[in-house]
Amino acid sequence: MRIKLESVFVTDLDHALAFYTGVLGFEKKRDIPMGDTRFVTVVSPDEPDGTELLLEPNGEHPATKTFKKALYKEGIPLTAFLVDDIQAEYARLQEKGVSFRGEPMDCGTSIVATLDDTCGNLIMIYQENAPAS
Repeated sequence: MRIKLESVFVTDLDHALAFYTGVLGFEKKRDIPMGDTRFVTVVSPDEPDGTELLLEPNGEHPATKTFKKALYKEGIPLTAFLVDDIQAEYARLQEKGVSFRGEPMDCGTSIVATLDDTCGNLIMIYQENAPAS
C-alpha cells in the first residue's frame, strides 16, 4: 500500500491553484474538467511522479466547512510539507507575503512552522533534525 494522492479542501479552486503553484512552488500535474468543477492536482517539482496533492473544492460539503473551521480555530494544521531548509523557506515565503503563526520552532525531532494557505487551512512546513549520535 502506498500514498499517491492526498487532498486539501479549498474554498476557491483557482485561488488555491495560484497559491500552491505561484507561492508555495508546487507544479500543476492534472487539471481535468468534471462538470461544474475540475480535478486539479499539484506535485513537488523535485518529485513530479511523486504524491499528488488534490485541491478539493469544499463548496458542496458542509461537513468539510465545519471540519476546516474547527481545525483552523484550534490552530491545527491540515497537512504538512517537508522542506530541506526551514529558515530559508520561511524567509522566502514571508517575502511572498505568506502569513505564519510564529517563527520556526525546534520540536526535537523536527523544526516546524505553520502557515495560512489563504484557502481556509493551516499548513505545517517542517525540517527533520539529524538524529542525535
